[in-house]
Amino acid sequence: RADVVGLSPAGDVLIVEIKSCLIDFRTDGKWQDYLDYCDRLYFAVDADFPCDVLPEDAGLILADRYGAELMREPVEERLNAARRKAVMLCFARAAALRLQHHLDPGCGFES
Repeated sequence: RADVVGLSPAGDVLIVEIKSCLIDFRTDGKWQDYLDYCDRLYFAVDADFPCDVLPEDAGLILADRYGAELMREPVEERLNAARRKAVMLCFARAAALRLQHHLDPGCGFES
């Protein structure tokens, strides 16, 4: 499960993978699977993170508790139409369920 999934105004699927430290990055092999489900993949790390270990084709966001700055745009790998539709439907369903749960916490739906 990705840390953050978003949609750009143009409908691009973006994933941000947050890494708290080098060990977190080295022991997490899931992020490579996310490449098949997004147009762009970013890593968000703090300023002390050794950024040279991150893939050069991934985006880079430097963040702390007060804000974040985009340091590098990722290489764009466009989803094919069938995968895009599946990802969008999954995203829409999750968003609708979260909104329903927010509006009616006792509705029984979990996101």
